[in-house]
Amino acid sequence: MCVPAIFAPVVAGAAGAGTAGAGAAAAAMTTGQVLQLAGTVAGIGGSIWQGVQTNRAAAAQAKAIGEQKQQMLQLNSVEDQRYRAQFRRQIGSQRAELAARGVDLGSPSAVYLGQTAAEEMAFGSAAIRQGGQAEAVELTGQQRMLRAQGRNAVIKGGFSAAADFLTAAPDIWPELLA
Repeated sequence: MCVPAIFAPVVAGAAGAGTAGAGAAAAAMTTGQVLQLAGTVAGIGGSIWQGVQTNRAAAAQAKAIGEQKQQMLQLNSVEDQRYRAQFRRQIGSQRAELAARGVDLGSPSAVYLGQTAAEEMAFGSAAIRQGGQAEAVELTGQQRMLRAQGRNAVIKGGFSAAADFLTAAPDIWPELLA
């Protein structure tokens, strides 16, 4: 039975409310079919709507994580710059102390101290950058997971809607079984 075929007897049943008992039973059955169809359509629409909304929420969360990642990388860069500047000041203070003590800054021990300080600065700076990169990788993984969950929700909503339709189809259109 197609949808117009369902609505026609309902309208006719409502127009001829004083019909015999058999006509009333047929109209009631048709009304039941209409209500079942409305419930099925609402279930199908609800499944699809839920999948789409879940996907939108996941996309919004992924976007927020992307913004958080960009801010974190910027802050990490600033932290690295500050660390390097602080270390350079300490190296300058060390050189000034050595010069004040009368140590030749070209001597092997002064050069060795400078090289060691530069290596420490490079190591500390690399540790800061690596920490930032590790956080960025983790946030990227979270973004990918959220996007996948959103896509899966849309697919699940579609399959759920199809299952609702296929489950209700024989009851709404009994001719399908014939």
